[in-house]
Amino acid sequence: MSEALVDRIAKAVLYEGYMLYPYRPSAIKNRQRFNFGVVYPKVYSEGRGGTDASMMQTECLVAGNEATECVIRVRFLRMVARSVGKLSLAAAEDSRLEELKSEKVDRLEAAGKVYQPWQEAIEEEFKVTPFCLSTLALKPMEWPFRLSGKCEREEIRDDNGKLAGIIERLQEPLAGMIELSAEQLGDGLFRMKARLSNATCFEKTERLDREQALARSLVSAHTILEVRRGEFVSLIDPPEEHRCAVQACQNVGTWPVLAGEEGRRDTMLSSPIILYDYPEIAPESPGDLFDAAEIDEILWLRIMTMTEEEKLEMRHSDDRARQILERTENLPEEQFMKLHGVLRGLRPFYGEMP
Repeated sequence: MSEALVDRIAKAVLYEGYMLYPYRPSAIKNRQRFNFGVVYPKVYSEGRGGTDASMMQTECLVAGNEATECVIRVRFLRMVARSVGKLSLAAAEDSRLEELKSEKVDRLEAAGKVYQPWQEAIEEEFKVTPFCLSTLALKPMEWPFRLSGKCEREEIRDDNGKLAGIIERLQEPLAGMIELSAEQLGDGLFRMKARLSNATCFEKTERLDREQALARSLVSAHTILEVRRGEFVSLIDPPEEHRCAVQACQNVGTWPVLAGEEGRRDTMLSSPIILYDYPEIAPESPGDLFDAAEIDEILWLRIMTMTEEEKLEMRHSDDRARQILERTENLPEEQFMKLHGVLRGLRPFYGEMP
């Protein structure tokens, strides 16, 4: 497996749409987050008639034998609800941080920084123990996982070093299930299924809104499948003898493509975004912009035209947005010129000119 190539494109999928230009929480397009690869809690999905899915399913073909092994990795973002609280003047300096009372606010300025509520994210990954494909064809397997809830607090201090507010980061508990099965279609050919579902339960019975559901969802979820002593069959351009079997594969909310070094067939990336086989990030791209389908040059130019007030909000809204701004401000001219355009894949023409 070309691990570096796969991880780079998987990272782009993971953060696609995380935060869009103009990279500020106050921007309308950033007030409703994440449209790709969200696996919602089942109770929320059912309450909306199934329009927001609580599972995604990957089916693909593997050419192999009794010795063929597979490894499955599921990756997703877990949301962290960041709130900002303003302390009253009577707040005791020697009080324990978890005991301080504060008033939730939409914006707080202190020591030259701007603090706002936001949904941050942390990366999660679960890896299924390597398994034999022929054994899986005899007996399906389940791989449950669970993440505990957590609440953390951070001080906000003013220019004089006095406590001015509190940042609170809340992670809701989350549970999921990876179900694996396989079917031998013929001599040396298997159809493998990997189903990812959200198994989070709730104590409360009231109707969840979208933000509450996102806090308990697998966001930007995708699956990386690896095979040893065997190879995957392309679902985009399969050999003629496998076309009928490919058409019978049922992929729900995701689409598997060959990934890694072109020509190798040991890795598939099953992504909620439709890609081609062997997708890659342009080598000229200097860093993530959370919009891999956009033209980097246009986004860099737009960031450069932002006002100082807009940049201030971007700088303090999210660490990943801050890194984009810093890369833009420090981008060398020669690197920027590389974004203007490049020709690839030209072939000699030997026929007659029209």
